[in-house]
Amino acid sequence: YRASVRNYQRDGPMNVNGNQEGGPNYFPNSFSGPNVDRRWKQTKVTGTLDIDRHDSAEEDDFNQAGIFWRQVLSEEERERLVDNIGSHLCNAQKFIQERAIRNFSAADPQYGKRIQQNINRRNKGAEG
Repeated sequence: YRASVRNYQRDGPMNVNGNQEGGPNYFPNSFSGPNVDRRWKQTKVTGTLDIDRHDSAEEDDFNQAGIFWRQVLSEEERERLVDNIGSHLCNAQKFIQERAIRNFSAADPQYGKRIQQNINRRNKGAEG
């Protein structure tokens, strides 16, 4: 083919094309993933009702996670969640850690703070 595929469709059954070389499978990402190109937007389909894509870019992505953190999880569950997230996030690049901490903090400030503390503790242990 003349052009390489640049989309987020990967990891499915019968994938035999190199899995797009292991690129990120989320949007937006910081590793030159494909961007939205309005020229290729699906057209509106009219039937007994109008069908169109919903742009969720302006929705509240944090309120439900904050409620889950504050009202659903026990203290022991929170600690396990923080430890699980911190154990993986500590290996990420610094700018990704910072972005993730901002997102967790948007759900609940203590959520982000505790994950940051977990990462700091793990990174300090790795250095010394």
